[in-house]
Amino acid sequence: MQELFVKICGITNLEDAQHAVLCKADAIGFIFYEESPRFIPHHRAAEIVKKLPEHVSKIGVFVNADRKFIHEVVSHVNLSAVQLYGNEGPDDLVNYEASVIKVFRVKDDFDVEVMRNYIVDAFLLDTHKEGMMGGTGTTFNWNLAVAAKEYGKIILSGGLTPENIEEAVRFVQPYGVDVSSGVEASPGKKDPQKVREFIMRAKSIPLYYNQE
Repeated sequence: MQELFVKICGITNLEDAQHAVLCKADAIGFIFYEESPRFIPHHRAAEIVKKLPEHVSKIGVFVNADRKFIHEVVSHVNLSAVQLYGNEGPDDLVNYEASVIKVFRVKDDFDVEVMRNYIVDAFLLDTHKEGMMGGTGTTFNWNLAVAAKEYGKIILSGGLTPENIEEAVRFVQPYGVDVSSGVEASPGKKDPQKVREFIMRAKSIPLYYNQE
């Protein structure tokens, strides 16, 4: 059986990062998009990363960012992976110094076939909401996430909470899950109990198929 990969995203302070790690999060996400209420300057993210265990993945979230800027942040913060929200085509995602997670924002008419040409380490599927890049607090049709598994590792996002995470993992059987607003006390500040509950419940559901 595979262990579910759990990412706590939108981390803005050391206390929340360390609590997530203590609760057995596999990855911490930092948002380097200035319009997000969960934005963190990369120098502050670098300070947090220095105090986290090596085995925890450190993932940077970028929105239509300049490749040079992404490379600089990867190097400065010591990121494990980049999570790219944007208009990148398949040819734009090569030659990164970190693992690449390509994000697709999913509407009801989303065609999973578009994922066929992307060679990346994982896909993250989030809810499409006009004017928002993540943190929507709403779910999408999980049948599309199930269909998307044909094209690679799927990290499920969008409106996940401690209340619905068990149903989501049971239904989709994804490689991983990603949460931000669903475990917050306020934008950019996590609720410790929600983080603990989310991770515990997410990892309580067995994954039955080979995700490699």
